[in-house]
Amino acid sequence: MKKISIVIPAYNEEGNLSIIHGEIKKVFLNLPDYDYEIIYVNDGSRDATQKTLEEISSNCPKLKYLEFSRNFGHQNAVKAGMDYADGNAVISMDADMQHPPTMIPDMIKKWEEGYDVVYTIRKYSKNISFFKRKTSDFFYHILSSLSDVELEKGSSDFRLLDASVIDVIRKTGETDIFLRGLVKWVGFKQYSIDFVAADRFSGSSKYSLGKMIKFAFTGITAFSMKPLYLAAYLGFFFSFLSLLYIPYVIYAFINKTEISGWASILMTVVFFGGIQLIILGILGIYMGKIFKQIKERPNYIIRSKNF
Repeated sequence: MKKISIVIPAYNEEGNLSIIHGEIKKVFLNLPDYDYEIIYVNDGSRDATQKTLEEISSNCPKLKYLEFSRNFGHQNAVKAGMDYADGNAVISMDADMQHPPTMIPDMIKKWEEGYDVVYTIRKYSKNISFFKRKTSDFFYHILSSLSDVELEKGSSDFRLLDASVIDVIRKTGETDIFLRGLVKWVGFKQYSIDFVAADRFSGSSKYSLGKMIKFAFTGITAFSMKPLYLAAYLGFFFSFLSLLYIPYVIYAFINKTEISGWASILMTVVFFGGIQLIILGILGIYMGKIFKQIKERPNYIIRSKNF
């Protein structure tokens, strides 16, 4: 009998755990040929998430949990679940019911057809705001343009990975993990399924605009050197542009024309100063990633677990 591991990161999700746990159990009642386990990763929650997991696990041997010593982030929580999963395939999904458990049979079916990776493409319902749609599309456009992996608009962390793919991901020693890009990068035989994201059952979204921007930078710098090349190109471009100013300076010197316009000079200095800071920032991001990598600190610390 094949075994499916369900990995669910949870950060302040006490109101959702019982619901999603019950829905997953219903799904596998209709899949009698498969054994399963549900691994919840408590990512340093401040509410009663851990207490709820302990209560559910006391009545359900299929439930396993990992409790982090603090909040290490969504991607590290998913990676931890993958590290401890022992199924023939691993499905990662969120705890807020936006990733519908009813899609699990479809994902398993495609896996049985020979696909190593079955990932999902999120389609927004009509009640999602225009701003949310456009910022999401912009996020994936920038990510695909500046990184060396191409992500479809709406790619999510709701996916099924064969055990062979999980083994490859486990061996990666990256500190800033970007699983959407990493899954694309490893290759294998992949298949996508569209789904309409449901509303959160309880609680609020943990991804603010600031976190999304940080997430984008993590993805871009994890899989591409393009920002560094862009910084170099900007340097060459503005250096060439400054050469065009030389004839005017010579003309003004010969004709003893007074060079006025302190405002324009100030704006020029500020502009080029901004460009330099951007370039230094890009270099700083890459240097920071190297700094974190060479220290070889663990991506997460487990405070407790029940298996």
